[in-house]
Amino acid sequence: MSTSRRPFTFDRVVRIVGSVLILAGAVWLINVLKNVLLPFCLACLVAYMLQPVVSLNGRIFHIKRHAINVVLTLFEVAALVGLSLYFVLPMVISEIGELTALIDRYRTNGMIEAMIPEEFRLWLDRISSQLSISQLADSGQLEEIITGGTSVVSYVIDMFMHTIEWLLAFVYVIFIMIDYDELVAAANGMIPPDYRPITVRIGRDIQRSMNSYFRGQALIALCAAVFYSIGFSIVGIPMAIVLGVTVGILYMIPYFQYVTLIPVAIVCFISTLGGDGSFWIMMGQCILVYVVSQSICDYVLTPHIMGSALGLHPAIILLSLSIWGTLLGIIGMIIALPLTALLIAYYREFVIEKHTITKVKSSGGKQT
Repeated sequence: MSTSRRPFTFDRVVRIVGSVLILAGAVWLINVLKNVLLPFCLACLVAYMLQPVVSLNGRIFHIKRHAINVVLTLFEVAALVGLSLYFVLPMVISEIGELTALIDRYRTNGMIEAMIPEEFRLWLDRISSQLSISQLADSGQLEEIITGGTSVVSYVIDMFMHTIEWLLAFVYVIFIMIDYDELVAAANGMIPPDYRPITVRIGRDIQRSMNSYFRGQALIALCAAVFYSIGFSIVGIPMAIVLGVTVGILYMIPYFQYVTLIPVAIVCFISTLGGDGSFWIMMGQCILVYVVSQSICDYVLTPHIMGSALGLHPAIILLSLSIWGTLLGIIGMIIALPLTALLIAYYREFVIEKHTITKVKSSGGKQT
């Protein structure tokens, strides 16, 4: 009886162990360089999503120079963001000011202090009254404070360096968009000829998966931000637009929009602290906003914009978010679903179906 399984020779074992070590090394390197790679990956994602707009500008305005189309696209995006900030930012500042004034009024009236347990307040007063400069110097805590000040300076420097890294992301976007076609061609040219057909196929499948997910999900997230902002404004909670836009941004990651229930509950609690309405009624209205908006996005927009769903079980979705988020951070969580669906499809095609076909052929050979 013949078998189709390859024997585990020494050469094959060495190849398998080498592949596992290379994969582990790549994961380790990505984890070490994730702070540097994150702005670059984000820039690649932004350039990829804006590429259709660049092509559309070239067709509409009949401009042959790709660089001019890129500059025109960036100008359009900047204008759109500027107009959005022009109309939305004053309302956001006003809402934040109202919430701040509300908190100051409650603090002046002693409402916030009244909410703190008396034992905790007495403990804080006793600790603060016992502290003095001499005690700090004798107990060695002064050195800890100075060390803490040094750590604060280091933290500020670290924030400054991270800011520079994110500013570089904008530069990455410009260069990637200008040389987008050349970069894709260069990447294809670096693939060995023997592996080029399968690699090109995988690249096309990834692009198709990204096209059906990212751009559709971005449009749904925009609609969700509008729905939630309108719903929160109707309820009348402070910072309605800020919370609605936050929900829309988190909508790019499945189930993460529900994290905003915590700040929404805090805002509702602060808003009703002075007796202006009931917390449970306002919170119930906000939950109704979540139910209505989520139903519209899931059962109306998603089928029409994105077509058929990815078909992943919720447990698989959460697992994929955890794995890809651990490997690639926030970018990994954004690309988790399309890549997981693609990996499952490849597993079914190259492992399950291939094994089934081989087994059928082997059975057919026996019958003959």
